[in-house]
Amino acid sequence: MPEARSTILLVEVDDNLRRLFAIALTLHGYDSMEARNGIEALAILDRHPFDAVVLDLILPDIDGASIRQEIGAHPVNGHVPVVILTDSREPLRHLNPACVLHKPITPGDVVNAVRRCIAESRA
Repeated sequence: MPEARSTILLVEVDDNLRRLFAIALTLHGYDSMEARNGIEALAILDRHPFDAVVLDLILPDIDGASIRQEIGAHPVNGHVPVVILTDSREPLRHLNPACVLHKPITPGDVVNAVRRCIAESRA
């Protein structure tokens, strides 16, 4: 029986970047769901289990740090690795990220971070 595909939640305000990341993940064997903002992300998190979350810290409604805290407290998705996307060079250890990617980033950077984070979480 084939192994189930990992599902990734992409939370990125930039429509073009989010679509590029989704396409890259699909081409590398992942399924993805997309959220444009924090409210969408929280609604999706409540309806689906994920293997990882890619989270931009700058969102128009709820900041990414608050979303990260909500993910950590979530009964189903609280354990999933979170890849944080940021322009900031500030330390983010308080957010307990599985990985931090500093913009500008490529779709390949996202795929590699997701692959590494999922593998580490399963080890």
